[in-house]
Amino acid sequence: MTPTRVLILGAAGRDFHDFNVVYRDDPAVEVVGFTAAQIPGIAGRRYPASLAGPRYPDGIPVEAEEDLERLVRERRVDLVVFAYSDVGHEHVMHLASRALAAGADFALLGPRRTALASRRPVVAVCAVRTGCGKGPVSRRVVEILRERGRRVVVVRHPMPYGDLQAARVQRFATLDDLDAAGVTLEEREEYEPHVENGSVVFAGVDYAAILARAEAEADVIVWDGGNNDLPFFVPTVHLCLVDPLRPGHESRYHPGEANLRAADVAVIVKEDSAAPADVDAVRGAIRALNPRAAIVDTRLPLTVDAPEALRGRRVLAVEDGPTMTHGGMASGAAALAARRHGAVLVDPRPYAKGTIREAFERHPTLGPVLPALGYGREQLAELEATIDAVPCDLVLLGTPIDLGRSLRLRRPVVRVRYEVDAAPGALEAVLEPALRGAHAAP
Repeated sequence: MTPTRVLILGAAGRDFHDFNVVYRDDPAVEVVGFTAAQIPGIAGRRYPASLAGPRYPDGIPVEAEEDLERLVRERRVDLVVFAYSDVGHEHVMHLASRALAAGADFALLGPRRTALASRRPVVAVCAVRTGCGKGPVSRRVVEILRERGRRVVVVRHPMPYGDLQAARVQRFATLDDLDAAGVTLEEREEYEPHVENGSVVFAGVDYAAILARAEAEADVIVWDGGNNDLPFFVPTVHLCLVDPLRPGHESRYHPGEANLRAADVAVIVKEDSAAPADVDAVRGAIRALNPRAAIVDTRLPLTVDAPEALRGRRVLAVEDGPTMTHGGMASGAAALAARRHGAVLVDPRPYAKGTIREAFERHPTLGPVLPALGYGREQLAELEATIDAVPCDLVLLGTPIDLGRSLRLRRPVVRVRYEVDAAPGALEAVLEPALRGAHAAP
């Protein structure tokens, strides 16, 4: 029988995972390529033969998504599979229309086929959009589990933007581990806060191998999801974060809506900075989409290292990059802190360099803040040059990490920090199913 020829649309994350767990060993399927979107510089690679397996001795090419129609024709593609996250429902269907018009079928793979079962309880922290606050919530979940005597390991959603073979299974226990792996700024923003909190973090490409390593070290696994993707492991407790700063997004993005519909717990975040009417709106959306979900109300209070230094000063607000780009936010924690403490925001857009300038052009609603984009050394240099060029008195960092470890910041720096705050016992109560399934460490 002639194998079904498959093209997987991805962004160096779920696409590789779906291949590994669904298609790699299926003789009825031949994957003829991946495409790449969202992340600069990840097309033009090959998924290596060492990861693709003996059926793919030459590996699998990764092409630009813009070439979808040509690839379908030239490689006689039967089925196009969509496999990346935090895009509007309309975006997904435009890609489906392109695939159908070129003659191929179009599909999405669901959790029944793609989520791996673990021998340990899994707490999955997911969201309806990028930038809801999964990091702070995940760290608080880890703290609660540790307080109850459990050994906890964090597994992060994949971000393999470099050497795929080298990133097959990554384990980070110290900041030196991050340095040795040469992680991008985006990776460091996700991994470093967990490491500083005393957690071991696993990530990489082959999540079956990653799961086996994590199970050997943990009583409970915390899945810290990326973007608004579905968990790669079958969750014992599935938390989905909902952001009242973006009311209405609960049912407009893929796969965020699926996450909310599937969740055991809906966590409303940032209630301290959202309008009460918007909090009510997202609460109504939760009840409409998933009436069985428990609801946990949380705040995300901001603290500023030196608030007195902000009043009346010209400030460059540097925000978490993916929150601003993938997540579609116009501004973030740094801008909010600047306004609260009487600072004057300096618009970085006239001073942006290279791919930073291009990011502003792709996201015209963004500003007047600077997204901390650093997907490679060249872009990191452009970010540094942009910061240098902005005529400001100080740099206000709303990023999850201190950018001074990755950049030479020549102006005074003030950091904005944020940790999740819930009513006493609220998060503890929803974690009970995971705690019951894991014995306390001796």
